[in-house]
Amino acid sequence: MLRPWKLEIQLDKQLRQAIYLQIADAIIADIQSGRLPKGTVLPGSRKLAQDLGVNRNTVVEALQVLVNEEWLVAKERSGTLVADVLPVLTARVKGGVSENTAVAAGVHYGIRFDDGHPDSKIAPVDELARAYRQIFKRQAKWQIMGYGDAYGDLEFRRAVVNMLNHLRGMRTNEAAICITRGSQMAMYLTAHCLFEPGDCVLIENPGYQPAWKAFESSGATLLPVGVDKEGLVIEEVVAYLEKHPNVKAIYTTPHHQYPTTVTLSLQRRLELIRLSNKYGFAIIEDDYDNEFHFGYRPVLPLCSYVELENYVYIGTMSKVVAPALRIGYLVSNQEQLLQRVGALRKIIDVQGDAIMEQAVLQLIQDGAIKRHLKKATAYYKGKRNFTAALLTKYLKEKVDFSIPEGGLAFWIVPKKPVNWKNLSTRLQSRSMEIISPSSYSFQGEEGNGIRLSYGSLPEEQLELGIKKDHSQKLCVN
Repeated sequence: MLRPWKLEIQLDKQLRQAIYLQIADAIIADIQSGRLPKGTVLPGSRKLAQDLGVNRNTVVEALQVLVNEEWLVAKERSGTLVADVLPVLTARVKGGVSENTAVAAGVHYGIRFDDGHPDSKIAPVDELARAYRQIFKRQAKWQIMGYGDAYGDLEFRRAVVNMLNHLRGMRTNEAAICITRGSQMAMYLTAHCLFEPGDCVLIENPGYQPAWKAFESSGATLLPVGVDKEGLVIEEVVAYLEKHPNVKAIYTTPHHQYPTTVTLSLQRRLELIRLSNKYGFAIIEDDYDNEFHFGYRPVLPLCSYVELENYVYIGTMSKVVAPALRIGYLVSNQEQLLQRVGALRKIIDVQGDAIMEQAVLQLIQDGAIKRHLKKATAYYKGKRNFTAALLTKYLKEKVDFSIPEGGLAFWIVPKKPVNWKNLSTRLQSRSMEIISPSSYSFQGEEGNGIRLSYGSLPEEQLELGIKKDHSQKLCVN
C-alpha cells in the first residue's frame, strides 16, 4: 500500500511542549488542513521516526495519543489510519503560551478521562508479535487453521483455569470455562442463556451500563441496589428478594466496584453468598481488573468460596495484554448453563480466535505475561500515587476521595452540588472530556460522583486535566 504523505515539521526541543506532543499536533494540523484525508494510512512508526530524526518510541507515543483522542484508528493488518469521524478539537497549546491565552486564541488541549483503560504503550506488543511468528513457523501450524471448539482452544482454557485456581482460589476445570471475545461478549452470552422475559436481575447503582443493556436485551428487568463505602447494600438486596420471587441473578463487581472502586466487605460477601444459596439466584461476578491490585493481600473472588452454589464468573485478559485484543472468559459451576452458552456461541461466532489464544498461551508459558504484570502493576501504582498527589494539591478543598487499592481510576465526590451538564459543556469547550455520572446511574439519574481514570493518560495530561477541574471549581450550580 502506498503512503505518499510525509510529515513536515520542525521540532523545537527548546519549547515547553514535549516532542511527542509537537508531532501529534503537526499530524492534527495536517488532518484539519486536508493534507491527510479521512481513511489515509500513515507511514509506519519506524519510517516516521527516521524522517524526523527521533526515537521510534517518541513517534509511537505521539500516535497513541492521537488514537486515544480518536484522530487516528489502529486496524490490524491495515496500519494506522485517519479516523472517518474526527473529534471536535484543535491543537494543543504551543511553546510558552499560557493556558488562558491559548483558550482565548482558540488553541485547546485534548484530554479525555475514560472509565479506566490501560496504557497501550506498555503492552507486550513485541512479545506478542514474536509469539505469532513462532506459531506460523510450527510444522503442524495447519492444525490451528481450521474450525475449533466453540469454548476456545483447550490448551488455552487449561492455562486460564490454572491461573484462576492458583491465583484466585477457585476450584474449576477446563469443562467449566468458555473463552470469549472480551468480557462484554461473556456478559451477552450469560444474559441470553440465563434469563427469560419476566426474570429480574439485581444490579449495582451506580454501576456498569453495558452489562445492564445485555441483561435488558434478554428480556430481564433491572432492579437497582445502592452502593456505599462497603459495597452493595445488603438490606436492599433482602428487600427485593422478599418482594420479587422471580429474581434470577445479581450482577456485581465486588473486587473494585464499578465505578466507585469500593471493595465489597467480608461480612457482606458472606451474607450475599448465604442469600444466593437460600433464594437460588446466581451471582454474576464481573472481575474486570483483578490483576491490578496494589494491596498486600489479594482479594479473592466470591466464587472462590466453596459454599457458593450458583455462580457465573466473568474476566478479561484485554486489560492485561492490550484492549484491542479481545479475550475474555466466563466460568460457571452450572453445567446446563454452559451447554446453552456453547450452543449460542456457535450460532453467533462459531469459535474464538484460536491463533490469538495460542499466542497469548505462549506468553503465559514463557513467563512474558507474569513479567508484564509485575512491571505494569508497579507502573500503575506509581501513576495512582501521582494522581493522588495531584488531587490533594489541586482539589483537596473541593472533593472527597479515597486512594483505591487497585484498578485504574479514582472515585471523586464533590463537596458541593454540581451541575454536571454545565460543567461537562464548559470542559468540552476547552477540549477536555469527563464521563458524566448519568453514565453510571440507573435510568440516567444524576449522581454526585465521577470516575477519574489515570491508566491511559500521560502524567503531563493528568496534571493539566486535574488543574482544569480545579480552574472550573467543580461546583457549577
